[in-house]
Amino acid sequence: MSVGVVALMISLSACSTEQWEKAFGFGWPLGITTQAHATRGLWTWSAVAALAVGGLVWGLIFWACIAYRRRDSELPRQTKYNLPIEALYTVVPFITVAVLFYYTVVTENIVTTTTPKADTTVSVTAFKWNWQFTYDQVRDPRAGQPVYTVGSATEIPVLVVPVNENVRFVVSSNDVVHSFWVPETLFKRDVFPAPTKNQNNVFQMRPEVEGTYVGRCAELCGTYHSQMNFEMRVVSASDFQRYLQALASFGNTDVDRQAKALSAIGQPAQATTTHPFDTDRTLRAPSDPQANNN
Repeated sequence: MSVGVVALMISLSACSTEQWEKAFGFGWPLGITTQAHATRGLWTWSAVAALAVGGLVWGLIFWACIAYRRRDSELPRQTKYNLPIEALYTVVPFITVAVLFYYTVVTENIVTTTTPKADTTVSVTAFKWNWQFTYDQVRDPRAGQPVYTVGSATEIPVLVVPVNENVRFVVSSNDVVHSFWVPETLFKRDVFPAPTKNQNNVFQMRPEVEGTYVGRCAELCGTYHSQMNFEMRVVSASDFQRYLQALASFGNTDVDRQAKALSAIGQPAQATTTHPFDTDRTLRAPSDPQANNN
């Protein structure tokens, strides 16, 4: 027994904090933003509560099966109109639901709040089937307009944001309903063509981990919905400022400004998590060796 305990302690001590977090997340991803950590906590403790309730119910079922199993032809004592028991199984579920509802509201407020004040703002414009990212705080000196990047048939749009800063997104659509979604943020927001008072088009997040993450449209929006991807790059605050300055120096009329600005801060010039969709729809001859690859 002692050998097994020692072996267990050694194996547990070898696990990293990240491995522990993954193990006790009940399948929920770790997330890369402050808001994502809040939703993961809600999921984890909801799963714990569900397991506790399930364990209690299973225990009562097995106890009843064993304690009141048939031994002879005599029926067990029948209990009816037991007010304490009826009150118990009415009050306890109500309290459980109320607690879960309370923490759901608290977490939702954390995720949807637009305070504290944002360090930077990005306007996101969705359209069939592409994305435009406008950085409102920096302007192209030639045209006097905010700098922006947009994807093309050969280039995936890249959204660059600073790490450990509050980033505010203002989303809108030029045509139909789309949905802004970066899976690692554990958050998505529908993008409406004409937001009303009941459709909030502003949200905020605080990325905490530098890296490259794929972004997607999560709302079925038409023929090429599945190819409506983008990439989010979380970089240092200094690299982010250098990126904006590079975009301004190249100007909005430079069709290669995104690739050039990314290269200027030492980032890959093209997206690495996804790739453009091949729009070639011409009929290939049977003799074409690529004919069977489409």
